[in-house]
Amino acid sequence: MRAVFVAAAVAFLISIFGTPLAIRAFTRLKADQPIRTEGPQTHLGKKGTPTMGGVTFIVATVIAYIAGHLTLTTLPREQLKPTGPTVTAVVLLGLFVLTGLLGFIDDYLKVTKRNSLGLSMKKKLIGQAVIGIVFGVIALYFPSHMRDQREALTVASSRISFVKDIDWLNISKIGAIVLFIFIVMAMSNAVNLTDGLDGLATGTSVMVIGAYAGIAFWQYRHWINDLSYKGAYFYEARDPLEIALIAGACAGACVGFLWWNASPARIFMGDTGSMALGALIAGLAVATKTIFLLPILSVLYVIITVTWIMQIGSYRTTGRRIFRMVPLQHHFELAGWSEVNIVIRFWIVAGLGVMSALGLFYADFLREMSGAS
Repeated sequence: MRAVFVAAAVAFLISIFGTPLAIRAFTRLKADQPIRTEGPQTHLGKKGTPTMGGVTFIVATVIAYIAGHLTLTTLPREQLKPTGPTVTAVVLLGLFVLTGLLGFIDDYLKVTKRNSLGLSMKKKLIGQAVIGIVFGVIALYFPSHMRDQREALTVASSRISFVKDIDWLNISKIGAIVLFIFIVMAMSNAVNLTDGLDGLATGTSVMVIGAYAGIAFWQYRHWINDLSYKGAYFYEARDPLEIALIAGACAGACVGFLWWNASPARIFMGDTGSMALGALIAGLAVATKTIFLLPILSVLYVIITVTWIMQIGSYRTTGRRIFRMVPLQHHFELAGWSEVNIVIRFWIVAGLGVMSALGLFYADFLREMSGAS
């Protein structure tokens, strides 16, 4: 637990003190977010606010992960712990950094072309799919070989999971890679759609990723490969301490960034940050074997994505709009809600989803433990 706290604290400090440096740097470079003229008119006042702020919490997370690993070297030798970067870290940080790089390219094109288009949707989806394929293969075909372990485990599984793998829902490794790609693409775009109001995506991500840090650490305390654990109920996630370390670091970095991203935002995360966060959340769901729990845990992202699909589908088939504007947060802006009210109320919805998911996760543990006794 000490390593997770150290990683979160280091990430927070780097992010909260490093973000002002990024604000000044991106302002000098005139890397400000292009504002859509057809959107809510209140957004025109945000012209000149720098974007690509996701760079700060991505860098903070990676540095904090290293700091957390250095803390692990001080733990007792007999305590089960990763001795170096694992395949789990390669998958999670690889998704985080490379998808963030894809978003950075998109942001850079928007800034240099001085419009809100950037990469085409087709190019974004192709980039996300390629990243998903690479890390999906790594997640499925590279089993663990740590000392003193009961069995080799892979980051992902060929079985569908809810709070654990469901034994009878085996979809084969190829099917699991396809599912992995879908989750990465879906979550990356879902967080991207949620971004758009000051602090909305950042605050929601703190809740979701923080919840995954808790889930992963709980799995570490009841891990199949912990030979000292004698409980009747265990989890088969690979390297759960690594997962908790990365999730804790990212959550801490996002809290530091939120200080500057809350209304009125001094900097936007841009596609650099939103796409990276979505891909990381997807990786966390796969690594913790909680795929079907993800829609509940990230309910706000689901609502915003589904309403966006409904709007596009309705307009293309009937020529009518269901909402004043999508993503959904802009519908409420045009309905007269203040930006701060929307953000706080959406955070409440996100928090309810996180609490419900954690409740289901823990309820399953209690049910299994009572059954075993």
